[in-house]
Amino acid sequence: MTETLPQKLRSDAQDNRDRIVEAARELFAERGLEVTMRQVARRAGVGPATLYRRFPARQVLLEAVFADEARACRAIVEDGCADPDPWRGFCSVIEGVTVLNVGNQGFVDAFLAGGVAGGDYFVRHRAALITQMAGLVRRAQAAGKLRADFVIDDLLLVLLAGRGLAATPAARGIAAARRFAALAVEAFRASGDNGPLPARASVAAALLGEGAPAPMSTAPPRRR
Repeated sequence: MTETLPQKLRSDAQDNRDRIVEAARELFAERGLEVTMRQVARRAGVGPATLYRRFPARQVLLEAVFADEARACRAIVEDGCADPDPWRGFCSVIEGVTVLNVGNQGFVDAFLAGGVAGGDYFVRHRAALITQMAGLVRRAQAAGKLRADFVIDDLLLVLLAGRGLAATPAARGIAAARRFAALAVEAFRASGDNGPLPARASVAAALLGEGAPAPMSTAPPRRR
């Protein structure tokens, strides 16, 4: 009896944790980071005290909820960077990340959030992936496949614009994401018909802060 009771308590605690994570995943995917801890507890069918006992800080819950998405995102970028054809690798990252994010507004919000909203975990995750992508961008530009005035900020603009895809019905979400990614890729493809782009939007610098690592801009300086 004494052995059975602790085992049941551990099982109940794990069940509560799983319900909280699943409820949070659903809510963050539907509504983004505006979801409150109380709303998560209500969806999970547990009291606030139980939620905070398992997840004493909101950041701990975010990391648990988005662990799978963060791993998948990292794998997409690493696979693209490992492709010996940099343009093919670049295109695979654009499509892969866009498709990954279409069903989860919360992960995109956490990835792009500045300051404390996303937390240190997402700051490190974002900085590492942007640094990797900057190297892939330089290779694709050197191969003459990616337009020379593309900068890392443009990749983040794609992620920001793609947030609207979360409103697409689930049955058409992936198809919409692939279509959107293909349109973005065509806009980034190097061509003799490319017109000049407006001034860059400093999205990456705003997200990474003043002490951002070097590869924020990959485009060569303009000739006067």
